[in-house]
Amino acid sequence: MDSPLTAYLLPAVLAVIMYGLGLGLTVADFRRVAAYPRPTAVALCCQLVLLPAACLGLVLAFDLGPELAVGMMLLAASPGGTMANIFSHLFGGDVALNVTLTAINSVIAVVTLPIVVNLSLDHFMSGTDEALGLRFDKTLQVFLVVLVPVAAGMFTRHRRPGFAERSTRAVKVTAVAALVVIIVVAVVAERNNVVGYLADVGLVVVLFATISLATGYGATRLARGDHRQSVATCFEVGMHNTTLSMAIALSPSLLDSTRMAIPSAVYAVVMFVMALSTGFLLRRFAPGGSTTTGVAGVTPLEQRQSADEPGDLA
Repeated sequence: MDSPLTAYLLPAVLAVIMYGLGLGLTVADFRRVAAYPRPTAVALCCQLVLLPAACLGLVLAFDLGPELAVGMMLLAASPGGTMANIFSHLFGGDVALNVTLTAINSVIAVVTLPIVVNLSLDHFMSGTDEALGLRFDKTLQVFLVVLVPVAAGMFTRHRRPGFAERSTRAVKVTAVAALVVIIVVAVVAERNNVVGYLADVGLVVVLFATISLATGYGATRLARGDHRQSVATCFEVGMHNTTLSMAIALSPSLLDSTRMAIPSAVYAVVMFVMALSTGFLLRRFAPGGSTTTGVAGVTPLEQRQSADEPGDLA
């Protein structure tokens, strides 16, 4: 991962991804939490506590190698992907809740993601020749790379909303296209090991995806949330932002590891199939009158913005 392509382009791509995410967020997204206190608290508890714990259990149970184990924990610590908004809208979820959770998760992850990743590095890599340990400089780098562009995007959205709305899709397409090129280069460089990685991590990824989706829906229902709120949290908790996790894994200034990006790459493919299957299953067994795709509390403009937010492969 020492090529000029990753050394210079990837940090810029990551910054663009997070800037684009900021373009899709407003202060109103954070204020809306007051309308959904219980499902918001449940979703955040699942995202920040239950899923990392479940992921750690899977990693230990399947005895994954150190770098794949860190890659799985990075995936678990990544916030919900914005594609969750689209899936929620398609399958009758409460998109207003999705937008709120995406906004809150994106900010909280600035703190929680570096902590989880660095603790994982310290635990899984400490006994290897490539031990990285707990490093404050990497925590600070992730903090700056994620927070500063998001804040800049939100500031742009506040000052020039028309420009933000027009440029959101272009930012998304540009960033994702560049990241795909980088991932292809990284996979080609590791082509002799990719099949082995898939064999090692494929089952763990499928189990983690299943747990994520089931936890998102089931926990909200247990907390007496309605079907639409449960569908929203199902996709929000279940669909992690693999663009962010892969960019962090591949970036030479952060983790600089193709192997750590493998779990997120596999998850990105698996999750589309599993999310579609889950959506059709939820629609089939939805209570009467709950399958509508109307969005309470969100304007048509907000629906378009949530669907156009950048930064997702899953």
